[in-house]
Amino acid sequence: MVDFTLIASDGGARAGEMVTPHGVIPTPVFMPVGSQATVKTLTPEEVRESGFHLILANTYHLYLRQGVEVIEQFGGLHRFMNWDGALLTDSGGYQIFSLAPLCKIDDEGVWFRSHIDGSEHYFTPELAVACQEKLGADIIMVLDECSACGDPEKKVAAAMERTHRWAERCLAAQRRSDLTLFAIVQGGLFPKLRRQSASFLAGLDFPGYAIGGLSVGEPKEVTFAMLEEVTPRLPDNSPRYLMGVGSPEDLVEGVRRGVDMFDCVLPTRVARNGALFTSSGRINIRKASYRTVDAPIDAACDCYTCRHFSTAYLNHLFKAEELLGLRLATIHNLRFLHNLMKRMRESIIAGKFESFNAEFREAYHPTDEVTRVEQKQRWLDARNSSGG
Repeated sequence: MVDFTLIASDGGARAGEMVTPHGVIPTPVFMPVGSQATVKTLTPEEVRESGFHLILANTYHLYLRQGVEVIEQFGGLHRFMNWDGALLTDSGGYQIFSLAPLCKIDDEGVWFRSHIDGSEHYFTPELAVACQEKLGADIIMVLDECSACGDPEKKVAAAMERTHRWAERCLAAQRRSDLTLFAIVQGGLFPKLRRQSASFLAGLDFPGYAIGGLSVGEPKEVTFAMLEEVTPRLPDNSPRYLMGVGSPEDLVEGVRRGVDMFDCVLPTRVARNGALFTSSGRINIRKASYRTVDAPIDAACDCYTCRHFSTAYLNHLFKAEELLGLRLATIHNLRFLHNLMKRMRESIIAGKFESFNAEFREAYHPTDEVTRVEQKQRWLDARNSSGG
């Protein structure tokens, strides 16, 4: 089981510690995404050296290939992927509703076709738990129904209520007491539903709570407004996990509102496309202006990439389409986020989080909101059309 201790708070921001069967995780923490049992382009050693001891894998993808039974034969996901740190597996609910070309839902579960080969599958809350118990992650998730951004309130309410019933069934289905099951708060963009969902699930006394269905295309101010409805209604002595958020400015805002855990494909995905985080904001390494820059990407960064290579060299690798560029960029972005989370934790413990927040906001210039929403929608469209 995962044991969470709240160490300090500063305003809404929290610093804690999660003791897992595979190590101690300081919070707030960002989890790199390894949906298919790998953080893209990196070895497990490189992920560890970047400072991470907790990563996320996805049940939907691993269920379809390689198959949870195969992974179980290897002794579970830790041994299969040679990862000795902690693991969290998502139940696959979001992927079923967003990737499957055809799915139908009823109170018992959801029927869907694989985006890989079109094969038919039927997932229930009980099967989602059983699959994750075979994978053997330290933290597992309930199966939830994910509403689409823009769905009407009546439809969102029905999905939320089904998510609540499924959460109860997941609790009843759990057999392995060494794994920690998190609930998932839903309710779309409706404050009343968000409050209702948080209160209902808190009453079931889960050991941890995720907040799902946000960062799916809505404006950021709406995301944060929904967070402010949810976090005050969750237990102080349980970790709070905001799913699918990973840009530096959003991590700071999430921590400010009481979130302890985050995950997102964004840092590794944008890295492979040449977008790198720096202390002043995101840069496009392909720009001609970086062709002769004899300095690291970020002078304040201690990652392997910044310690060994110039910005000019990264510019060259991306223009030459060399695979090393993807690896070095990914290492940099992940280390940047690790250091950001560490600095936030230190500032909370010191009682100086708002000073940190002010300094960060003054220095870091995020991608403008219109561009961000357009980029997010293009990525969603491309992913949904390709199935991955």
